[in-house]
Amino acid sequence: MSYARAVDRPSAREFLVRTVDAGTFVSWDTPPQHGALDPAYEAELRSAAGSSGADEAVLTGEARIGGHRIALVVSEFGFLGGSIGVATARRLVAAIERATALRLPLLAAPASGGTRMQEGTVAFVQMIGVSAAVTAHKAAGLPYLVYLRHPTTGGVFASWGSLGQLTLAEPGALIAFLGPRVYTALYGGEFPAGVQTAENLFAHGLLDGVVAPAELAGLLGRVLDVLAAPRTPTLTAPPAQSPAPTGADAWDSITRSRRPDRPGIRRLLDEAAQDVVTLSGTGEGELDPALMLGLARFGPVPCIVLGQDRRGQTVERPLGPGALRVARRGMRLAVELRLPLLTVVDTAGAALSVAAEERGLAGEIARCLEDLVTLDAPVVSVLLGQGTGGAALALLPADRVVAARHAWLAPLPPEGASAIRHRDVAHAAAMARAQGVGVADLVAAGIVDRVVDERPDAADEPVEFCRRLGAVLAGELAALGDRPGPDRLARRARKFAR
Repeated sequence: MSYARAVDRPSAREFLVRTVDAGTFVSWDTPPQHGALDPAYEAELRSAAGSSGADEAVLTGEARIGGHRIALVVSEFGFLGGSIGVATARRLVAAIERATALRLPLLAAPASGGTRMQEGTVAFVQMIGVSAAVTAHKAAGLPYLVYLRHPTTGGVFASWGSLGQLTLAEPGALIAFLGPRVYTALYGGEFPAGVQTAENLFAHGLLDGVVAPAELAGLLGRVLDVLAAPRTPTLTAPPAQSPAPTGADAWDSITRSRRPDRPGIRRLLDEAAQDVVTLSGTGEGELDPALMLGLARFGPVPCIVLGQDRRGQTVERPLGPGALRVARRGMRLAVELRLPLLTVVDTAGAALSVAAEERGLAGEIARCLEDLVTLDAPVVSVLLGQGTGGAALALLPADRVVAARHAWLAPLPPEGASAIRHRDVAHAAAMARAQGVGVADLVAAGIVDRVVDERPDAADEPVEFCRRLGAVLAGELAALGDRPGPDRLARRARKFAR
């Protein structure tokens, strides 16, 4: 892709017109303070102001998107390629700190060639201060959302452009640490085509989505509907369901849970949640379709949702360590955004392969357990279907555990347990019964707190089942309140210790 490709590159003000609610933008900008300047550079600044209609390379202020008040920092690429000098950085930091003081979510929309070469190292190190301000904003429990525009490169991409809790990009945008022009000058060749594109970064788990400008406002509106929802709504959970009848057959539940038409996490979100926004990957170059991560509301209750997606797990590509690293990103987001966390267990088991061993599967299971038992956020876990092995255990620690009637939890698939004990798989049903993997046994052991009925099978009534489960989850999430506190964390750890 050419750095200078012809695109529709809107100015900062045109971006605002397309994105924010009409007539709501209020500027926070004051005249930039540049200090003593070289005459040639001063002339460049005057020329840039004249050609771009802006007084610096960023525009800041507040507006409303979907009715929600939000702060914004938007690059003006027409002003010296959106480059960041000292005065630009001061404007950015002032806006970020003001957003933090006002407790506003913040949207950053960079389009920049990086730091300003005319100012050298002193401009380069300003990225530390901007990053520090963003970090303080997130530490205050406030959302930081990023929309990368064409092009975003260099120090901007390597600082405030890569710190978003949600990171989106413009279709076809050049997104890169090393700009193609610099690469050619340094190495005498062309950078491989197609690598430094928004679409390629999305495919590698570095972005949450590639979103056209015309669709951005609607998506951000849904995100803000979740993030701005009351953290402790008044909501009464439906009465507790009865556990599976005494003597219910565990093997029957296992057989039912393996039906290919059984509803999974995607059907649950489609039927029972609102304002669902899917996130993608670890943000660190890893993507695994076996794990779904997103924002959603169940009734009025906002949450981070992370769950094993039965559609994304196949014999050829079972759940691997990358999926658990995506899950751990979701755990961090719950803390940063001060949202409750909903985990969904539905897996035939983790990958048993050389790649899984070499990429640290066991360590990721252990770190998920460590993260969840100490997580400073309310946690509800759902046993939705199959619950096989360490992959299931990794998402189980929670304040409350809800189970579908025909869900189950076991250290191995029953066939594997049978192979260990009897050197065959013929005893799988007997092993399932003996090991207490079914819901009735999990209730008796204190592992499961609530059971949602299946009539007779979730696959036979997917819409009704998902809505029934969704109502229970809304009540459970609301009942947990805002923050867990030390007593709840202690109870969470004790819940699974006998």
